Amino acid sequence: NPYILATLLFGLGLGTTITFASSHWLLAWMGLEINTLAIIPLMAQHHHPRAVEATTKYFLTQATAAAMLLFASTTNAWLTGQWDIQQMSHPFPLTLITLALALKIGLAPMHTWLPEVLQGLDLTTGLVLSTWQKLAPFALLLQIQNVNPTILVTLGLASTLVGGWGGLNQTQLRKVLAYSSIAHLGWMILILQYSPSLTLLALLTYFVMTFSTFLVFKLNKSTSINALAISWTKAPILTSLIPLVLLSLGGLPPLTGFMPKWLILQELAKQDLAPLATLAALSALLSLYFYLRISYAMTLTMSPNNLTGVTPWRFSSPQLTLPLAIATTATISLL
Repeated sequence: NPYILATLLFGLGLGTTITFASSHWLLAWMGLEINTLAIIPLMAQHHHPRAVEATTKYFLTQATAAAMLLFASTTNAWLTGQWDIQQMSHPFPLTLITLALALKIGLAPMHTWLPEVLQGLDLTTGLVLSTWQKLAPFALLLQIQNVNPTILVTLGLASTLVGGWGGLNQTQLRKVLAYSSIAHLGWMILILQYSPSLTLLALLTYFVMTFSTFLVFKLNKSTSINALAISWTKAPILTSLIPLVLLSLGGLPPLTGFMPKWLILQELAKQDLAPLATLAALSALLSLYFYLRISYAMTLTMSPNNLTGVTPWRFSSPQLTLPLAIATTATISLL
């Protein structure tokens, strides 16, 4: 029903906006709750056991994170008498809130729900979960100052490594995208303390690249690497572009995805954190391996050619192709 859909999407936007606009912890918590409650019906709209299971897992993790956040902010108000987001000073609630927000966006080691949940959703809702749902917690992470840098660096490094290792043996595209999301978020958290503007740049480029990847898979109607192998017959033009999109996600020059990684490594080196930068760069190689694997499955394997398979791409829907074209171009050539 379009009315219900419009209401849910409005709730989704409202929750994020409330969190953005708030300077009081209770309001921020309320925005996160509205956000979670709005996306849950969208996740369960296909009454498939797997979708329902994914929705339940998502609800439980998000409720846990929100409860932790509320507990930490109340504790902070009790210890310091401050409800203001930027006035957090006590280390205990600060640490707790950082962990709660890490659970919200799925940073390692609190990441295990993300691949499971994403695997149960259709690609459109998966796209919303991978992009829009990350905005509100990130706004809060950017606003809290004087967090212990060790926590953020540990979370970030763990995420880049887990995102690299986890994606290696996956054949399901949505799980690969989930691990890729974990790795990208790890890069953003690594640099959060030293240069928040770089975090925002990385977030923005990640959004553009994820958007085009999800749209491509949606147009191809493919959810596993095996389904990608026959995409040459379905959409020839796309198939020649997707490896570039995937390699951009992996962070190869001269594509867009290289830019944030380059700047982040440069900033980490400036902060005398060369070992950390080296580890992060090496973990990017892990991610690169599975992006290359998908590219290989798509473009370098010949599928049996049949005429019925060739027809769909000629009649593809215009409301998908324009955003796809814009996103793909941006993913390839924004550097």
